[in-house]
Amino acid sequence: MFRPKLPDTPHVPSITTHIPQDHAPAPSAGRSVAPFLGVGAGAVAAVVVVGVVLTALLAAVAVSAVSVAIAAVVLRSLVTGANRR
Repeated sequence: MFRPKLPDTPHVPSITTHIPQDHAPAPSAGRSVAPFLGVGAGAVAAVVVVGVVLTALLAAVAVSAVSVAIAAVVLRSLVTGANRR
């Protein structure tokens, strides 16, 4: 009563593939390394681009910090000069 009724599974025909065993593997000496160089060059280019972007951001932060420091010194001198008068 409480057992679920499972649907009947259809018969799946078996598929066999023929793999020839008489072929020798290709020698590795004739293999091209061009795909690996392409991947390596792409990775190096990505690292260089990320490094340039991070360096530019660091330079922007440094310039902003210097300009804020200069503005703080100027404002401090203006405020102390006003108090002396």
